[in-house]
Amino acid sequence: MYDRHLRHEEILPHSDAANERTPEELLRIIFDYTAKIGGERNLKSVLLLMANMGREMIMADRCTVWLIDHARQELFTTIAHGVNEIRIPLGTGFVGHSIETGDYLLIDDAYSDLRHNDENDRRTGYRTKSVITVPFVGNDGTIIGAYQAINKLTPQAVFTQRDLDHLKLAASYAGKSLESVILHEEIVATQREIITVMGEIGESRSKETGNHVKRVAEYSYILAIGYGLPPEEAELLKMVSPMHDIGKVAIPDAVLLKPGKLTEEEFDQMKLHTDIGYHLLKSSSRELLKTAAIVAYQHHEKWNGKGYPRGLSGEDIHLYGRITAIADVFDALGSDRVYKKAWELERILQLFQEERGNHFDPQLVDILMEQLPAILDIRDRFRDI
Repeated sequence: MYDRHLRHEEILPHSDAANERTPEELLRIIFDYTAKIGGERNLKSVLLLMANMGREMIMADRCTVWLIDHARQELFTTIAHGVNEIRIPLGTGFVGHSIETGDYLLIDDAYSDLRHNDENDRRTGYRTKSVITVPFVGNDGTIIGAYQAINKLTPQAVFTQRDLDHLKLAASYAGKSLESVILHEEIVATQREIITVMGEIGESRSKETGNHVKRVAEYSYILAIGYGLPPEEAELLKMVSPMHDIGKVAIPDAVLLKPGKLTEEEFDQMKLHTDIGYHLLKSSSRELLKTAAIVAYQHHEKWNGKGYPRGLSGEDIHLYGRITAIADVFDALGSDRVYKKAWELERILQLFQEERGNHFDPQLVDILMEQLPAILDIRDRFRDI
């Protein structure tokens, strides 16, 4: 979001004597912003670019991009110059009217119109004078949101019909990209939900709770951030780590639920869950499932090369597998299982120090110790009931 202490002439560097954009300026703004919007897959980034494009095209003091939250029957914006998230009931205010009817609105004096919702003005001390609202239409013709521009940067603070036409142009350029990004985020959210549910199914075979996979996911994120991975990559690992034991769905109950020590033959059967999980996931073209395949395959490898299924060692083990191994073992030791009672924290930490450089990546063990307060907070928040 832009710095409100900047002078407007620093944000909007040039205009003609009539306080309008020249055709050359409009083309530059459109080309610059649509190129940036077209390369984005993050919804919030797209919304910010759209708001800035609309504001610069028509020289508005503020510009907001509104979306529809059908579940809550509200309109909301996380991108509004000068304020934080705003939520209003569907159908209220100028933007509610525009989204409900599909009408474009060009209002000279907001306070002379009964549709104006002045709650945000009262809360922020801002004075709305003129308003433009333009709906965004998706590929199927349905309205998915709206632009709203407030107060022209002129002494009169009033928009013109030309401003409305330009904002409609901005909406037509950016609306299709917005729909594409919304669809992308919905797909990612669906994949995340499927992965979590499938992970819980895998754990439920061995009588684990759903909270185990949640804890492992959260631990993995903390360890990844501590290692220096960017937040986006750490979030990816958090999303896929619940799938680490999905291969257990194919392990016989007699082995999976055996309360005592496994025989060598039974242990060989148990180890197959890494191969099974990998082969279930590896053929997907989706980044999420391809990453999940790595975690499922390598989370039982050991730093010293004595793990399974391939006996990889050191950095030949993918970082995601090394991180998930620590997260999984830390949680497993601290939880009741059919074959053991939960260990005390002191005993768990002692084991990790003993296995530093043997079972586990030594750097990640150090990160575990550094991040222990955050790890324990997660364990408390997602404790099994």
